[in-house]
Amino acid sequence: MERLSGSAKLLRAMNTSAVLAHLLGRGPLTRADIRELTGLSKPTTSEVLRKLVEADLAIVTGHTSGGPGPNAEIYSTNPDGAFAVAISVRETNLEPVIAIAICDLSGAMRARTQVVRDLMPSGSGDGPATDNPAAVLADILHTLCRKEGIPTDRIRHVQLGVPGSYDPTSDTIHHVDVPGLDRPGLVTALRRALAATVAIDNDVNLAAIAERNRGVAAGVPNFALLWLDHGLGLAIDLGGPLLRGARGGAGEIGYMPLGLPARRAGDPAPDLDSILAGAAVLALAEAHGITANTPDEAVRQGGAAFIAALAQRVAVGVAAVVAVLDPALVVLAGAVAQAGGSRLRDAVAVAIRAAAPLEAEIATTSLADDAVLLGALDAALDVVREDLIRAVHDANNQ
Repeated sequence: MERLSGSAKLLRAMNTSAVLAHLLGRGPLTRADIRELTGLSKPTTSEVLRKLVEADLAIVTGHTSGGPGPNAEIYSTNPDGAFAVAISVRETNLEPVIAIAICDLSGAMRARTQVVRDLMPSGSGDGPATDNPAAVLADILHTLCRKEGIPTDRIRHVQLGVPGSYDPTSDTIHHVDVPGLDRPGLVTALRRALAATVAIDNDVNLAAIAERNRGVAAGVPNFALLWLDHGLGLAIDLGGPLLRGARGGAGEIGYMPLGLPARRAGDPAPDLDSILAGAAVLALAEAHGITANTPDEAVRQGGAAFIAALAQRVAVGVAAVVAVLDPALVVLAGAVAQAGGSRLRDAVAVAIRAAAPLEAEIATTSLADDAVLLGALDAALDVVREDLIRAVHDANNQ
């Protein structure tokens, strides 16, 4: 009897989680739609939907009309059943920029903000008087939730994007220049402050997630994304999963050495950052008679000679990626790539063919919005949905 009872619980759990998964992925659906997708009987379908409505995870959004017989109820996931949060922290012109977006269970963006705020304030200004970066991020999020009427207790997952790499063994973000982000224990403190699960990823990896879901990499078997902005970055998509490395440092292509180490002690060894990061782009622009405040501004102003010179530098990084990974596509992204557009893309393709016997399809990102924030939101929503399906399964298997 115990074995039969356990089997019945497991079957009930599987049925409930399956219906929720279909509502999340395919909804809205009628009961007939659900029976066709799952093979469940009418009574079982009705019972599962009743439980999901009681759990505040499904709602009736309308009724069918025009056919024979009574109108059928149309079910969807309850948008307010849970919320996913994306937080992006970066430094622009030596100022920390914090962007936050919140989406509901349906995937609709419900709130968004961007602020410039020190993560370790001295107590002046509008921020909280604390040197705790986690408290600063939590304060900005909670302020946004209050403004938009979003209950904080329904925030189920937060995805944090940073210009660095996270080592979970030490709970520390490495290779990051934003003051406060490198504080050990930041992610653990943020989990406590928000009372939600928190994941952290490199900003370029998150941009690649957005590129696969919303951009030119959709449907491509695998691709590499080269991020060109104030700093450099690389994301490697292996057909869905991203290569992050043993310590989260995969893709820190700016540290790639160019040739042998420096000849004299104390001299910096040349790396890709030294020829392609924001400061190097501005120096190259100045050498071409271009005065600009930001690297993307310089690219927009640049003529053919400047674009060709910049493309030769970009081709160094692209060639290394193609020689090692042979991806189906290389996407140029970030503010510099967006500013260069097709001019830079075409010049890089020419430079690659001239420099090495390598073949690579090159594209410029098609995302005009904040790709890092969008990718973080996509990643957070995936976690929330998977977690809810698992939670529903576990609750009905007890």
